[in-house]
Amino acid sequence: MQSQFIATNNINLHVMTDGPENGTAVILLHGFPEFNYGWRKQVPALVAAGFRVIIPDQRGYNLSDKPKGISAYDVDILAKDIVGLFDHFGIQKAKLAGHDWGAAVAWTVAINHPERLEKLAILNVPHPDVMTDFVLHNSAQRKKSWYVYFFQIPWLVEWMLSKNNFENLARMLTRSGRKSTFNEADVLEYKKAWSQRGALTAMLNWYRAAMRRGLRSAFGKKTAARRVHVPTVMLWGKHDIALSAEMAQPSIGLCDEGELTFFDRSTHWVQHDAAEEVNQKLIEFMR
Repeated sequence: MQSQFIATNNINLHVMTDGPENGTAVILLHGFPEFNYGWRKQVPALVAAGFRVIIPDQRGYNLSDKPKGISAYDVDILAKDIVGLFDHFGIQKAKLAGHDWGAAVAWTVAINHPERLEKLAILNVPHPDVMTDFVLHNSAQRKKSWYVYFFQIPWLVEWMLSKNNFENLARMLTRSGRKSTFNEADVLEYKKAWSQRGALTAMLNWYRAAMRRGLRSAFGKKTAARRVHVPTVMLWGKHDIALSAEMAQPSIGLCDEGELTFFDRSTHWVQHDAAEEVNQKLIEFMR
């Protein structure tokens, strides 16, 4: 893969690319606590299918810029980062896939900038309005989201997650998957990314900004759930310890043209656990 830094939305993002330069572009967005490496099992298959694969380290992660302050990580700003990538690569209507926080950004691009998307693929994250509704009204999901509240504590969380060479963060990652989801070599790669100066606080600021937005939503004027007009496919590993599969169907129900596939044996890390099946679904859909 080729590495480059791209200016977008007043910051620089580190971006990895692979595949034929004249191939149809597919942009892949990682989540927490991954970076571009989180799509390593998808890149060869997509390239072999003729796609041009573009994977940024999102704002605050790995080698990308890490602006200070929680407000810099509001999801509307994160979405504009990605629209800026479309502009850089001359992509008028993009094919976009996201997992975890990358899926939250992808949903937001589809909601805020629908004219810039041709297709949307979502892995294991509900529509943001469905997520807000479940956190407010579903006690089981609130329990699953315990770590979001924990992440709000400044300094202490950074210390706890980073001590002993990120032992606790690595444990959170590996225990949320199957025994085969992440190996020792994978964890070493993640630790390198987490060790970048300012990265851990920046990564946590995504959650802190989301909490601020959620509080505004909870106490603000109630509005109808926003519909998605872009053709959408959702791929969901049922053994997700953090996000209830009950949120999947209401989410796809907000899409004008949507398809939902459950993976019965996969965890939150569906693109790792069921790589071949996910790759096949992505290629079929993106074509």
